[in-house]
Amino acid sequence: MTHMIVTGNRPLDAALIAWFVAQVLKVVINFAANKEFNAERFVGAGGMPSSHSAFVMGLTASILKVCGFTSPEFAIALCIGLVVMYDASGVRRAAGEQAKILNYIMYHWKELKPEIFERELKELLGHSPVEVIAGAILGVVIGFSV
Repeated sequence: MTHMIVTGNRPLDAALIAWFVAQVLKVVINFAANKEFNAERFVGAGGMPSSHSAFVMGLTASILKVCGFTSPEFAIALCIGLVVMYDASGVRRAAGEQAKILNYIMYHWKELKPEIFERELKELLGHSPVEVIAGAILGVVIGFSV
C-alpha cells in the first residue's frame, strides 16, 4: 500500500502533515472568529487546534499503526507526546497568562516602565485543554490515515 510521501518515513510524514493541517486550521479558525487574515497564525504558538498536540499524536498514532501497541517505539512516542501536551497546556499557558498581566502593568504604568520593557511580551504561548485535545484528535486521525 502506498501513502503520500513527504519524507518516505510514514510516522514522520504523519507528524508533519498533522502539524501542517493544524497550522492551516489555526489561520482558518482565526479568520472565522475575527474576520481578519493573520499570517502569523501559520507559524505562531497557541491557538486552536494545538499543532504541538497534532504533531506528537500524529507521530504516536502512526507508530501505533506501524509498530503495534506493545512496541518500544510506541511507548516512547506516547510518553513524549504526553509530556509535550502537558507542557503546552500547563507551563506554556501559565507563561502566556503571566505575560498578559505584565503587559497590562507595562501599559498602565508607562512613566515607570524601564527601557527593558519597550516591547510587549508574547501572550499566546500555550493552549487550553480543549485546544490540546482538538490537536491530539487531529493528530490521531492523520496518524492512522497516513
